[in-house]
Amino acid sequence: MTDKTSNQMWGGRFAAGPDAIMEAINASIGFDQRMAAQDIAGSRAHAAMLAAAGVITDNDAEAIREGLLTVLSEIESGQFQFSTALEDIHMNVESRLKEIIGEPAGRLHTGRSRNDQVATDFKLWVRDQLDAAAKGLEALIAALVDQAEAGADWVMPGFTHLQVAQPVTWGHHMMAYVEMFGRDLSRVRDARARMNESPLGSAALAGTSFPIDRDMTANALGFDRPTANSLDAVSDRDFALEFLSVASICAMHLSRFAEELVIWSSAQFRFVTLSDRFSTGSSIMPQKKNPDAAELIRAKVGRIFGANTALMMVMKGLPLAYSKDMQEDKEQVFDAADNWMLALAAMQGMVKDMSANRDSLAAAAGSGFSTATDLADWMVRVLKVPFRDAHHVTGALVAMAESRGVDLPDLSLEDMKSVHDGITEDIFTVLGVENSVNSRTSYGGTAPIEVRAQVARWKEILG
Repeated sequence: MTDKTSNQMWGGRFAAGPDAIMEAINASIGFDQRMAAQDIAGSRAHAAMLAAAGVITDNDAEAIREGLLTVLSEIESGQFQFSTALEDIHMNVESRLKEIIGEPAGRLHTGRSRNDQVATDFKLWVRDQLDAAAKGLEALIAALVDQAEAGADWVMPGFTHLQVAQPVTWGHHMMAYVEMFGRDLSRVRDARARMNESPLGSAALAGTSFPIDRDMTANALGFDRPTANSLDAVSDRDFALEFLSVASICAMHLSRFAEELVIWSSAQFRFVTLSDRFSTGSSIMPQKKNPDAAELIRAKVGRIFGANTALMMVMKGLPLAYSKDMQEDKEQVFDAADNWMLALAAMQGMVKDMSANRDSLAAAAGSGFSTATDLADWMVRVLKVPFRDAHHVTGALVAMAESRGVDLPDLSLEDMKSVHDGITEDIFTVLGVENSVNSRTSYGGTAPIEVRAQVARWKEILG
């Protein structure tokens, strides 16, 4: 077979044949260059430790430190030339370091492997993303708390099955999402605490015979402690999986809220008005104002869920310790992180800018027989009627009102007494939506006094 035939067989992209294909599939520099700062931080800590342990000289350590700072400067300024032939960020940095400082660069890799190096770099990168997510969640929660405080006593319909159920307050609805995103924030913090152990010094899989100080490098990099098992340390990607799991749950919450914003901002609901900053127009229909930011947040879930599933599939069949399959861990996490951070920022912006339409909320709150449960509760509380009987009477009154095209408060006392003779004029004190929400004073309930108590609690939590 001629070279030309061989090249055609491999495809026009790979003119050099099998070697080019192997280089393309083996190289990760196209994406792992995002970990350059973390890689250099890890190398600086490792070099300082090697000098302190007497493994390399102080002069070599100083040359390495200065050289790495130069490499970092080149990368940050866009002057660095990445090479796929050098496979990954670690070899690209080390190769350039050798060009800058010469022989001392060859001593940097003493007592470590690319296996513990990449695990350390990746952990540092994921940790930075968890810190960013925590800040994004805190900002979103603060925006929701502000909305809740402003509308603590604004009535609106509460829904089950997207059908009007009982009146609630705008503040109560906003605080429901505060609780959701508060759990996300808790998961972010838990994940960060759990993953904050340093793999550096685990070497390829068995540790090293050099007298290294793993506590020193762990402290220098902000880890709580070194990992306790070198074999586990280089093969573990639980921290990345947990990051994607936390991101997936949070993205699901963002999507649920985004769906409500899409519905609420429609002409049929008019519950909220989204700012122009987070809406777009139509190319053909001039009246349209589309909630595109909310829709895109809703769609981001697919990418984040997909990343979670993809990394699970990569890891599920791997024996200990390191396998090249694990090179496929980063692109999924990078993409999920980018989209999660973007979705958090967009949602925080929408919540901060949106306006709730109080009149529309109030008008909808009284529709759909939303105070029927209040009527039944009143019969139980005042008339001592068993709840099931009260439920039956209320159902009959709802049917009567529905047949007349009116709501429950529009029925006369005589109408109500025709169904149950014990009903008195006092019933009208509970049928109004304002009375309904004010009565729900159980802890965590929708009453404005309870909403304001939860607002105060979250303000204290946020500091």
